[in-house]
Parts: sequence; C-alpha cells; structure tokens
Amino acid sequence: MIAARTFAGQAVALFGLGGSGMATAQALVAGGANLVAFDDNPASVEAAAIAGIPTGDLRNLDWQGLAALVLSPGVPLTHPQPHWSAALANEAAVPIIGDVEIFSRERQVAAPVSPFIAITGTNGKSTTTALIAHCLKVSGRDTQLGGNIGVPVLTLDAPSVDKFYVVECSSYQIDLAPSLAPSVGVLLNLSPDHLDRHGSMQHYADVKERLLQHAGVAVIGVDDEFCRGIAARLESNGRKVLRISRAELPDDGFGFDGQAVIGQSEGRQTVRFDLTGIGSLRGRHNGQNAAAAIATLFAVGLSEGEIAAGLTSFPGLVHRMEQVGLVNKVLFINDSKATNADAAAPALASFKRLHWIAGGVPKAGGIETLEPLFGHVAKAYLIGEAADDFARTLGKRIPYEISGTLEKAVASAARDAANTGQDEVVLLSPACASFDQFRNFEVRGDAFRLAVTRIPGVQLFAKG
Repeated sequence: MIAARTFAGQAVALFGLGGSGMATAQALVAGGANLVAFDDNPASVEAAAIAGIPTGDLRNLDWQGLAALVLSPGVPLTHPQPHWSAALANEAAVPIIGDVEIFSRERQVAAPVSPFIAITGTNGKSTTTALIAHCLKVSGRDTQLGGNIGVPVLTLDAPSVDKFYVVECSSYQIDLAPSLAPSVGVLLNLSPDHLDRHGSMQHYADVKERLLQHAGVAVIGVDDEFCRGIAARLESNGRKVLRISRAELPDDGFGFDGQAVIGQSEGRQTVRFDLTGIGSLRGRHNGQNAAAAIATLFAVGLSEGEIAAGLTSFPGLVHRMEQVGLVNKVLFINDSKATNADAAAPALASFKRLHWIAGGVPKAGGIETLEPLFGHVAKAYLIGEAADDFARTLGKRIPYEISGTLEKAVASAARDAANTGQDEVVLLSPACASFDQFRNFEVRGDAFRLAVTRIPGVQLFAKG
C-alpha cells in the first residue's frame, strides 16, 4: 500500500467507499490525514467504520478547513450534474481530486524519476496496459500494475526509482488528477463514450488530452480525427510525440500492416515485430494495441529482444478474445467482454470463418452495424432476450439457430464446426449485455469456458 503522506495532518473529505474508495481511505489514514469518509450507501459507511476508517456525513463538515475532497471516479463530477458532495466542495473552493492524483503526488515526492506509464483511450486500454506490464515483467523489471484495470493504484508498492508503474486511467480518473505527469502517456483512440458524464464529445476528448499534457513522451493513436488534432497540438507545444496506427505506417512512430508492427526505434533504425501466430494479439485492433505497447517500451528503455519475448508470450486478457480451448481443428474464443455491436466487431473481423454465439440483453441498434462482417459467419447461435431480434436481422443471409442458452449454443456450435473437417472457430462475442442470464460478462465468459471444458478431447489454454 502507498501511504498518502502528502496529506499528513491535513483535513480531507472522501466520498465513495467502494473498492478503490476504501483503498484510498486506508492510504490517507496510513499517511496521517485527518479524514472523514462518507457514502450514500449506509452499508458502505458501516463497513468502512468497522475497518477503522473515520466516517461522518460530509454535509455537516466545515468545508472551509478542508485541503481536498477525494472523489471516487464513479461519482459524477460535472455531468449530468455534480454530485452533492462535489457541489459543496465547489461552493467552498475545495480542490476535488481522486486516487490517481494522490499517487502522482506521492511519486513526485518519493521517486519522481521512477518510470510511470499511464494509458487511456476509448477502446483497447486494458489489453494495452496488460501487454506493457507483461513485457516489463518478462524483461525482469519490478512492475506495478494498477488503476482502472481492477487494482486500486494506492494498493501498489510505494514509489521507488527501481519500480515501473503501469496505470490504466479512465476519463473519470484523469478528470480528478490535475498534476498527472507520466513518463510516457498513451492515448489509443477516441470515439463517443461516457457522454452522459462528460456532456459532449469535445469535453470527453479534452479530458483525455490532459493525460498527455505533462507527459515526457506522448504515444498517440492517429486513426481518428480527435487524436490527430491532439498529436499536432502537443507537438506544436514542444512535446515529444510518437504516433501509432492500425491502418498506416507513420514516419514518426509505429504502425500495423496487417501482419507486423513496423516503425522506428529511438535510434531511427527500422524495427519489425511479426504478430502472426500470436493468438492473443489477433486483429487490427490488437495491431494498434501492440504498436502502442512497442512504442512505449522502447521509450522506457527495453531492447528489441526484450519486447519480442514479451509479445510472443503474452497470454491476453480473460474475456477479451481469449483462447479457451482447442478440439482437433476447432478453436474456442471467449470474447464475453463484447457487450455491444461495436465491441464485437473486432472479433468478427479477426477470423475469415467462424461460428458465432451472440445474444443477451440487446443494446440500441442491435447488430445492424455488423452487417459488413456477416460474410465471416458460417452460422450464428442465438441466446437470451435478443435471439428473436437478432434472427430477424440475420434473416436469410446467414444460417442460424435459436439456441436459447449458452450451454446449448456451445454444444451446437462445437458439433457443427467439427463436422466440416476444416480449421474452424467458435466465437462467443455476444454484442449484448449479460443481465438476462448472467450477473455480468465475467460470469458469462466463465460459463462459456466451463461448457468448453466438457467437450471430449479438449485441450485447454491457460487463463490470461
């Protein structure tokens, strides 16, 4: 745990006592802050008090004496309207910050030269974060992985010069981190997301850009208009920018040509990393993720050989294009994280022929945007509430069956794929939320893996 000593002896309010909120509260207490923590959920307040966290209703505080309000990232800061705790802080001119800001301050005091890599973007940030951390670990570096990827950043080891910090940052966390200054900042891409919390696409992009404004090196995906503008603006302000792409080969960065990441190293020597055969990095979307990781790893001092060793051994992330098992010539892929059509598109585009398991609670628009990829689908197996709607969209263009349940869909798809005698793929990429049949996408993905384990003769892959 990182004790938040930069707030020692200061009065601090904290709102939000979920997982990261509790970790932040414990870090503040350990660092000697005079903390009062609260949550709208009485059970969370009670649990914090039992754990030794000072609690109290923030409405009763003297806000004029506070050094900061520490807000959990899930709590609205600006849109659709500020949470009541944020409104009280604004009225009293109290700074509102989050856990990544506290980490940044602690690093600045204890080990400002420790390598700190911060990653954001609308899509691909978890895979890129995990890939960077994996390559660093394989190379023997002391690697601390946390942030939005599921490990609260203040639960990592205390900053020291020999540690590499790899932190995934959501837009909410960036919005609460005004002094964020990573050694390398990575912005993968931007597309409309979380606009209910940011008000507009422009404000969303502005927040993301803040991660790069004080970065030593800015690694930026330039396949969308917003990111291209950010790259040009930062470069004109004197920032070092490395461009990455899934569709072209930038002169000043790294791009993906469909098979390999190609670019320029720090010494301007052309390098090439072939991704063919790395199952965890299939598809152009992962070409961009790998390009970003490679640019970042060169920037923090890894050699070409060290990077190659990390890429080839990367197991991937659970529920994201995860290789689950192989039965003769049939490969089973778990992409349960694909909870809408846009998220399912990269998986469908990654295979020329597949047996597609889809369905659940449908999102607006269904799967109509996936029509250009229907030619990759040998047959669809439809489950959950969306089955009838998806069947109408598929119509006579693609063979399909309404399987109803995931277990039945796996059994049918495995049988049909095996009967062809060819190399085949059974893909779970639901393009739907899971809540009709499963608590969340993780439980859905685990159910898929369990169904695959029951197929005779299956060879299972290790979990990512």
